[in-house]
Amino acid sequence: MSEFNAENSTSSSLDRVRRSTAAHVNEEIDYQTDANIQRYKGKSKSEILERINMLDKEWDVERVLEVNASTLALTGLALGLTTNRKWFLLPAIVLPFLLQHGLQGWCPPLPILRRLGVRTRGEIDREKYALKARL
Repeated sequence: MSEFNAENSTSSSLDRVRRSTAAHVNEEIDYQTDANIQRYKGKSKSEILERINMLDKEWDVERVLEVNASTLALTGLALGLTTNRKWFLLPAIVLPFLLQHGLQGWCPPLPILRRLGVRTRGEIDREKYALKARL
């Protein structure tokens, strides 16, 4: 069982993404994060710093959602203008999902991304600060 307490996973006690994610998915992400931290037990300072650098570059779920939604919306607009007006349906579907995520912390792609292991900034930072404490 994970040593991790979900309520302390981020700097904010109101982590909408974790609340909107199935408990077993959160537990799997927490387990993987704990395993990542344990993997660096006894590693050199340079190896830990390299991992921290990687964590600084890791995309969180918010960034993944924003980039994917923007890409789909812009693609739909471009194709709607250049090929067929039916492509305008793509941004008409994607943008309300992004709005829903902004307002409620949930949208249809979120469960898929979370099952794929895409973490919140708080989950990434938990690993990062645990590793910093080992320096």
